[in-house]
Amino acid sequence: MKKSEKQEQPHGGWPCLEFRNVWYRYGTDLAVQDVTFQVEHGEIAAILGPNGSGKTTLLKLALGLMHPSQGQVLLFGQSAERFRHWGRIGYVPQRVEAAQGDYPATAYEVVSQGTYRGPDPLAFFRSKDRSKILDALETVGLSDLKSRRISTMSVGQRQRVLLARALVRQPDLLVLDEPVAGVDAAAEEQFYDLLRRLNKERSITVLMVTHDIGAVMREATTVACINRTVVYHGSPHAMSQKELSELYGIPMEVLLHDALHEHR
Repeated sequence: MKKSEKQEQPHGGWPCLEFRNVWYRYGTDLAVQDVTFQVEHGEIAAILGPNGSGKTTLLKLALGLMHPSQGQVLLFGQSAERFRHWGRIGYVPQRVEAAQGDYPATAYEVVSQGTYRGPDPLAFFRSKDRSKILDALETVGLSDLKSRRISTMSVGQRQRVLLARALVRQPDLLVLDEPVAGVDAAAEEQFYDLLRRLNKERSITVLMVTHDIGAVMREATTVACINRTVVYHGSPHAMSQKELSELYGIPMEVLLHDALHEHR
């Protein structure tokens, strides 16, 4: 089902996600310091930074898995601590850890996890869930592999299965953690093409957490550069060499020379 076909929930002009003067400490160690930025509806936004910069901490705060030491995290205008409409948010982790072994679940079974609403003895009889699962698999181009064990799939195919699982509830906001880590160039382009189509055709707002500057420059409409605090927030193409150098602590320069990957 396309976003236009489902009942819209008014967002009252609130951003999808907002960090307001957020701090977070692991014990006495400061991980995030006075972070303020927001993700607006319709954006393909990125959180960019080196390892250990606080990206994962911000992602966990955004998903309500942790609560800030100071400040506020808001989802659609509501505090993440009290937010209950989690069907509006789809999450794609970095990879399927269990799939590294002989994981017995099929692609269909993994995607079906996205329909889980708690114990329900009548779940088997809900044909609309099956329709949503098949639609999600078709969206990511894996209908013909729905009965394949995920452990036998390529890394790129596994990531598309996880994307399908996130799409089952038809989210308004899609959050991705290093979505193409370990994926080859062809599968990476296929994955980002899917994100672009979901953003344009279904009006899904995208937030990806990454350390890949090239992907940010090609794909994102806005970027928040994080190194414990916000170094830069705005258009990726407006970032200066000075700001990139400050972000990574070394002299940096970005050259866009591939005509096939202009900003879309």
